[in-house]
Amino acid sequence: MKIWLRRIHLGLALISGLFLLIVSLTGAVMIYAKDIQHLIEPAKWQVAPQATFMHYDELIQNVQTQTKQKITFFMPEQAPNAAWQFRLANKHYASVNPYSGSVLNVYESTDTIYGFAQGLHRWLLFENSKGEKTFRNWMSVCALLLLVNVLLGFYLWVKPKNRVKRLAIKPKAKFRVLMYQLHTVLGVYFFIPLMLIAFTGMAFNWKTQTQSVLEFVTFNKVEQRPKAPKIIPLSQAVLNYNEAIKNAESVFPDGKTYRIYLPKKDDEAIALRMQNPGESHAYSWVWTNPFTGKVLNSFDASKTNFTTQAWNFKYKFHIGDFAGPIVQFLWLLIALSLAFFIVSGVYFWLKRHKWK
Repeated sequence: MKIWLRRIHLGLALISGLFLLIVSLTGAVMIYAKDIQHLIEPAKWQVAPQATFMHYDELIQNVQTQTKQKITFFMPEQAPNAAWQFRLANKHYASVNPYSGSVLNVYESTDTIYGFAQGLHRWLLFENSKGEKTFRNWMSVCALLLLVNVLLGFYLWVKPKNRVKRLAIKPKAKFRVLMYQLHTVLGVYFFIPLMLIAFTGMAFNWKTQTQSVLEFVTFNKVEQRPKAPKIIPLSQAVLNYNEAIKNAESVFPDGKTYRIYLPKKDDEAIALRMQNPGESHAYSWVWTNPFTGKVLNSFDASKTNFTTQAWNFKYKFHIGDFAGPIVQFLWLLIALSLAFFIVSGVYFWLKRHKWK
C-alpha cells in the first residue's frame, strides 16, 4: 500500500510538475512585483504630492481626451505619491497623475512585471481568438493535484512510527538523504498553508465549487451583494461624477475607496467598491446616480456572516498580504518551496530510474 501511495505521489508530481513549477516561481515574483516595478521605473508610477487632487469630472475628461478611450474604472491610491491606475475601454491601462491629470504611461497588463507574472500564473498567458483564457481550467486542475499530493505526502509522513524523529535535518548527511529530509520536513511544516493556498487558487476560477465546499464546512451560506440598481436617464442631463462619487464615499466615511466603476450604458449607476474597517479586502459597495449624485443602494460587507468573511479573505490569504512583511516573506518561502518539492521529486525519480 505504501509503495503504491509513493508511486501515486510521484506520478501526480510528474503530471503537473512543469505547470506547478511555473506557478511556484510566478507566485514568488508576484509578492514583490509591484514594489520592484515602482523601484525600476518610478516616473511611471510615482508622483509629487500636492495639496488637492483634481476634481473627478475634470480628471476623467483629461484622461479620456489624452488616451482617446472611454474609462471603465479607475483605482484611487491611498499613498499620496502613487499614480492612479485607469482601465480603458480597449482593455489597456493608464497610469495618471491625480493632481495634474497627466497620463504618465499607457500599457497592457502584461507589460508590467506583476501583470506578466499573473497571466503566466493563472492562464499561461494564452487567450484564443475569442479572448477566452482556455488554460485557466488546466491550472486549476494542477492546483487540485497539488492539494491531493500534499495530503498524500502528509499521510506518508504521519502513518509510520517515529514521525517526530523524521523531522530532523542532518546537514552532514549524503546529498540524496539531505534532499529527502528537506522534502519531508518542509512538506510537513508547510502542509496547512500549501493546502489553503491551493484551495484559494482554485477559488479564483472554480468559484461555485469551492464556495460550496466552504459553505458545507461552515454550515452557512455566502451572502451575495445586491444587484447594481438601474437608473432612468434624464434627457439633456449633465454627468456629475464629482458629486456622485463624493456622496458615495460619505456612506462609509471610514472606508477606503478601492475602485470606481463608471457607467457603460445610460441606465447604469456609478459603483464604488470600498474597504470598510474589519474587512480583509474591498468587498463593500455603494451605487449612486451619475447625473443627480443620489445614493441608490449600498452593501456593507464588514457586517456579513463568518462564511462570507472567510470567502472574502481568500484573495488576501492567497497572496500573503494580510499581516505585514513577515508573512509576505513567509509566503515567498512557501511559494519557492513548491519549486523545491517538484525539483527534488524529479531528482528522486531519476535516481530510481537511471539511464542504462
